Amino acid sequence: MDAFYASVELLRYPQLAGLPVLIGGPPGRRDAEIARRYAGRWQEVPLSAFARLADYRGRGVITTATYPARAFGLGSAMGLMKSAHLCPDAILLPVDFARYRQYSRRFKSIILAHAPVMEDRGVDEVYIDFTQAADGQLEGGRVLALRMQQAIFAGTGLSCSIGVAPNKLLAKMASEFDKPRGISIVWPQEVQARIWPLPVRKINGVGPKAEHRLQALGIHQIGELAACQPAWLQAHFGRSYGAWLHQAAWGRDERPVVTHSEPVSMSRETTFARDLHAVHDRAELSRIFTALCQQLAGDLAAKGYAGKTIGIKLRYEDFRSATRDQTLAQATQDAAVIRRAAGQCLKRVPLTQRLRLLGVRVGSLTRLQELPADWGQTGELF
Repeated sequence: MDAFYASVELLRYPQLAGLPVLIGGPPGRRDAEIARRYAGRWQEVPLSAFARLADYRGRGVITTATYPARAFGLGSAMGLMKSAHLCPDAILLPVDFARYRQYSRRFKSIILAHAPVMEDRGVDEVYIDFTQAADGQLEGGRVLALRMQQAIFAGTGLSCSIGVAPNKLLAKMASEFDKPRGISIVWPQEVQARIWPLPVRKINGVGPKAEHRLQALGIHQIGELAACQPAWLQAHFGRSYGAWLHQAAWGRDERPVVTHSEPVSMSRETTFARDLHAVHDRAELSRIFTALCQQLAGDLAAKGYAGKTIGIKLRYEDFRSATRDQTLAQATQDAAVIRRAAGQCLKRVPLTQRLRLLGVRVGSLTRLQELPADWGQTGELF
């Protein structure tokens, strides 16, 4: 989907079309005033009523940005306050996840009506297998892609970009070629001409650290990566990742479209409004920690899972992160058990620095109906 969160907000506020708009952070004073005065009449909200980036005070980050905002260099994961100088007059809207999930379900149901083999990759992205879908092979997939694109717009008012290719790796890359509202088709014989000139970071699975290491080795483009010997890549990046890098550079990917998969873990985390200290802010941290464990236990119960591996995640004031986990003797979904095990993990990390983020995770999940008949919630540790 094209700038999904922002596009959903523009359906509510059409008067913001063509303007730099950012989505990020919780509702502020201006948002509350808009909700009070204009509920149900969102298109009547004057531009002067919206919050501006220059006025933001807090630690929030940009969730997404409209394309006019991106033209100023604004983008996802950037700090709101730190990026205000790029476009101080950008309009800032709060995140409304419930609304985004509603539109996510709508566009995915439209896709399934046209091509029932779909892999859900999150709120705004899917993989679709065109192989057996009606007209899926006409014009290399363009006919079906255009039909779905038009149906999504007619059913939701939202635009999307579609990449069609022989596999998921290339299709993901192709979907970014002509945003917004693009349809891009990559044939197997076009890998060298269309894929190799791209930066290595364009490969889904090459993150900032891998990109930096590749550049340090003189590898900047995908074609340069493809020219490397697999053994050389494995020597520098390990056997598994090195082999994958070589395959990816040649556009090879055998992963199927998976229509259903069990979750590996569930987690809850929060970024604090201010950095908290383990000693000076102990009461507040304890309250937040307990609430996260209770919320996570509720998530497990609602979805019918229990887990054996309990873990924590911390992010310090200098943005370094730390994780710890431990395994219980049996699976649990009990908040008190999760809190106790997570608390023991917390004792194994340095707590001298202030914290900006705290998270709790439960892994090694098992469906409740698959647990032994004598399963309980004791959660004793090995």
